[in-house]
Amino acid sequence: MAVTGIGGLFFRSRDPEARAAWYREHLGIDAGAEGSDAVWQQEAGMTVFAPFSPDSPYFEADQPFMLNLRVTGLDAMLAHFDGAGIAVERQPDWETDYGRFVRIHDPEGLPIELWEMPE
Repeated sequence: MAVTGIGGLFFRSRDPEARAAWYREHLGIDAGAEGSDAVWQQEAGMTVFAPFSPDSPYFEADQPFMLNLRVTGLDAMLAHFDGAGIAVERQPDWETDYGRFVRIHDPEGLPIELWEMPE
């Protein structure tokens, strides 16, 4: 008996339809509102599952979690975000042996870390 992966991510939203549309438009995720049959087919790869202490500075204290997404073509995504007026947080120490990281926030403030793994 074993867990084989994450089957879904469900979270509350003030405007589920608009938030799902934002994820579809800007991240290419087939997001759907409650009760939707939208299913996002992911590529196989690493998933980090890590609880953080309540006082961790790794992401905003008023957020219960941060979404980390594996990506390819990060530079093209950054150009898209710039064109769409989406603020991108970059830090020099986020260029690591594990890959490149940047952060954005969804329309309701959820932090989203984008992770482009090294080749």
